[in-house]
Amino acid sequence: MRVPRPLDAVEIRVLGCLLEKQQTTPEYYPLTLNALVAACNQRSNRDPVMDLAESDVRGALERLREHVLVWSSQGTRSERFEHNLDRRFELDPAAKAVMTELLLRGPQTPGELRSRSGRAYSWGTLTEVDETLRRLAAGPEPLVVELARQPGQKETRWMHLVGDDASAAAAPASPPR
Repeated sequence: MRVPRPLDAVEIRVLGCLLEKQQTTPEYYPLTLNALVAACNQRSNRDPVMDLAESDVRGALERLREHVLVWSSQGTRSERFEHNLDRRFELDPAAKAVMTELLLRGPQTPGELRSRSGRAYSWGTLTEVDETLRRLAAGPEPLVVELARQPGQKETRWMHLVGDDASAAAAPASPPR
C-alpha cells in the first residue's frame, strides 16, 4: 500500500519539503527540524503559504514515522529527517520531480510542472512530463489524477491523490492511457 490513509495538509507539506530539499540541495539533506520548519514556512514556491510552528511539524513527522513514510537519523549534532517515498511510492527521478511540485503547489498543468520542476529534473519535452503523469495515474494505486478542465481554463490540471482533499477531486478527465 502506497499511502496508508489520506494525509493532512501539514503531512503533505512536510513530505513535499523533504522531497524538494533532497533533490535541490542534497548537501543539506537529511534536514534538521529547524531546517524543515523553515522549508515548510517558505513563502515562495508554495501554495498555500503556511505558518507552521515547530510543534506542528514535529507532530506531522511523528504521524508519518508511524507509517514509515519518514524516519530520523542522528547527525553529528542533531536529529535529522528523511523521507521514504522513493521506495514507498516507487519514484524515479522524473516522478519524484512531479510529485514534489504537486505536493508543494497543488494542481498544475503539465507545462507548469515542466517549468517549475526544472531544478529537480531536466525535462526533454512536454511529452515526457505527460508520460510521467500518466504512469503515476496508472495501476491499482494511482498517485495522481487528471482533473476535468474547468470553464475558462485552456488545459487540464493534475493533482496528487495522497491527501484529504483527494476524495473531493473531480472525476478524471479521461482514463489513463
